[in-house]
Amino acid sequence: MSARVQSVERAAAILQVLSAEHRPTSLAHLADTLGLAKATVHGLVQTLRDVGFVDQDPDSGLYAVGAGLLQLGATALDHNELRARALNWTDALAARTGQAALLGTWDGDRVVVVHHVFRPDGSRQSSLTGTVQPLHADALGKVLLAHDPRALRSLAGRELASYTYRTITDPARLRRELADVRDHGWAAAVEEAEPDAAGLAAPVRDRAGFVVAAVGVVGRVDGLCDGRHRPSPALVTQVVAAGRSISRELGHGRP
Repeated sequence: MSARVQSVERAAAILQVLSAEHRPTSLAHLADTLGLAKATVHGLVQTLRDVGFVDQDPDSGLYAVGAGLLQLGATALDHNELRARALNWTDALAARTGQAALLGTWDGDRVVVVHHVFRPDGSRQSSLTGTVQPLHADALGKVLLAHDPRALRSLAGRELASYTYRTITDPARLRRELADVRDHGWAAAVEEAEPDAAGLAAPVRDRAGFVVAAVGVVGRVDGLCDGRHRPSPALVTQVVAAGRSISRELGHGRP
């Protein structure tokens, strides 16, 4: 007969509850759901936090599944493999939208562009492959911040740099926008990194469903948005479709 370790069972139950919740959860909710004393749950959740399996919001004190746990299931893809898997879909995205297409991943406290497809208009352009972008002022970055706790944690305690008058520098406002990104399935950054520049992006998921990259388009504001700086629904649809296609290429949604 196998020995059952109560503390391990309870820790697993905490992780199951956090995984089922769509938003960060309070200690009281965890205790009520599991039928345990707050002191017991507090001790367990603090240990899980210390090893990286649980994240705690510094402002609200609420808990969520942590980066360490997500990393256990994430597929490790180097940039060359990711670019090769996404090549057909990023080419098609640029051709269909008439905009430059980008594929980016999280790297420390920034986004690194791993693939750039030029606008198909024949104009003079410079490659962005290998360049880095700020997470909080970039559409690719917002997708990664919204879905990867490691990316969000990399900004914790840091002052958010301002690049234009539209850059989001308030952490609370950024968290609200990231919640919208998760709800809507795409992100936009309009004149947040530089004037008259805009970007749209959507998540790329691996076989296990973890977001491992973001794909999107960049260009002039008048090419991506209407007169009120609202992203074009048609372009959003194309970007989201590209994200889903690359995700399928990586095995997401396949039996």
